[in-house]
Amino acid sequence: MTIQRSLITRSWGLPVLGDRNEIIRVVNQYQIDEIIIAMPSVPKKEISSIIDICKHTKAKLKIIPKLHDLIEGKVTINAIRNVEVEDLLGREPVKIDLVGIADYVEDKVVLITGAGGSIGSELCRQVAPFNPSKLVILGHGENSIYLIEKELNRMFPDLHIEPVIADVQDKARMEEIFRIYQPKVIFHAAAHKHVPLMERNPAEAIKNNVFGTKNVAECAHQFHAERFVLVSTDKAVNPTSIMGATKRIAELVIQSLDRFSETKFVAVRFGNVLGSRGSVIPHFKEQIARGGPVTVTHPEMIRYFMTIPEAVQLVIQAGAFAAGGEIFILDMGAPVKIVDLATDLIRLSGFEPGVDIDIEFSGIRPGEKLYEELLLNEEIIENTRHNRIFVGSPLKISQSELEMEIKRLEKAVGEESGIVRSAVKHLVPNFSNVG
Repeated sequence: MTIQRSLITRSWGLPVLGDRNEIIRVVNQYQIDEIIIAMPSVPKKEISSIIDICKHTKAKLKIIPKLHDLIEGKVTINAIRNVEVEDLLGREPVKIDLVGIADYVEDKVVLITGAGGSIGSELCRQVAPFNPSKLVILGHGENSIYLIEKELNRMFPDLHIEPVIADVQDKARMEEIFRIYQPKVIFHAAAHKHVPLMERNPAEAIKNNVFGTKNVAECAHQFHAERFVLVSTDKAVNPTSIMGATKRIAELVIQSLDRFSETKFVAVRFGNVLGSRGSVIPHFKEQIARGGPVTVTHPEMIRYFMTIPEAVQLVIQAGAFAAGGEIFILDMGAPVKIVDLATDLIRLSGFEPGVDIDIEFSGIRPGEKLYEELLLNEEIIENTRHNRIFVGSPLKISQSELEMEIKRLEKAVGEESGIVRSAVKHLVPNFSNVG
């Protein structure tokens, strides 16, 4: 059985059993198995509050797509889908300034590194409609680049796509690619992002996240690119992990380059991305599918969350706002408790937490912290033309000091973990995990 909005049930000649305040009573009284939320035009916050009520029942939740998707023909009214975690965030998605994007992407050669990853591939999808003269999709893994190339060829048959297999750590190869394609806009998404894995392999995080970024950024300067946008993370703020610390160093590298380069270098900082590889949501879904238990590291662990399309919109929008040296930050709403996400996912899957599927606490993993931050104390936040995007003012960085510390870091790579972490600490004094 289903409960639907009164407007729909009345058109079928069926009785209306009550408003949202009656959902729990009606579900219990009529032994409802499934609830369909048929309100495609209401704000996300409203949908979230209704889902909160429905979560207190054992009924499985489904939802009719949002009105925008119906109008654009992306889906039909019959495309009823399961309620997903992003429906629980309770805020409207970020909207892109399309004119601003077209101004700096149209008729330009655009290079996207890490193009086979979750963020990189979505960057390809969202940049492609704005008619770059050429889209260079660069990645280290041949399978992921093959898949995104095939998808782009299907979706944008007239787009000139250049797939490139290369490692950003290889400076000579990067120079060759820049010499051949002469990209004017670079989105640098290539990075090692998995926190516990990078704790075990700190030198690899440094080689990829620091020196890989340095190689691509220096090529952007050398070959007179117009814009360079670094995809960063909230884990770069007061980092407790090697991954976060290396991303902070990457931010320092591009801010330093921006001080003397004609290229506009900016970074974009955001939190956890729903559905990305290695994110917590697919992991929870796998555990639920196996019958549990669902493992959460700590009952007080909280994170900021956003969807992949939102994250990419921010990255692209930042390129439009770039004056040079900034770090752009998205207002992602209130942080979410991970245990609440786990509980919601279990309920949305039609199970009762603690009855059908247990939640177990496994302990904080190496490099993790209970909460993430978006801004350093010394960064001054300012508004942009977009009411959901903020900018941290560029920091004053000594070029000579940074170069000296980068050389120290280069010598430390290959040494034992303690020496590597000590070298990172020299560059990032607020790095609090030195092993």
